[in-house]
Amino acid sequence: MIRPAWSRGMALASAALALPLAAAAADPPCDKFPAAKQARCAAIWKELNQEDGPAIAQFGLDQQKRRDEGKINAQQHLSENMTFIKQSTEKRLERLKARMAAE
Repeated sequence: MIRPAWSRGMALASAALALPLAAAAADPPCDKFPAAKQARCAAIWKELNQEDGPAIAQFGLDQQKRRDEGKINAQQHLSENMTFIKQSTEKRLERLKARMAAE
């Protein structure tokens, strides 16, 4: 199914607006650290999300292009997105742990 240009634009805008909200909601990994280190952990977590933002956005654009071209269906799109989100979050958590250990 080909979506109108405005629909794709709205989807991208929604995703762009949701990224900062997702970053703010993702602060619980810092709850595992002592209270004195939680603020630094939150700052590092925010940095990691900002560093990965362009790659995440590009993945989303590539997925939408494949969907528009009929190369993947809605179920494949969702499945691949969930896998990507899980893997990218796991990588950010590993980087968070490494940076916190270095602090």
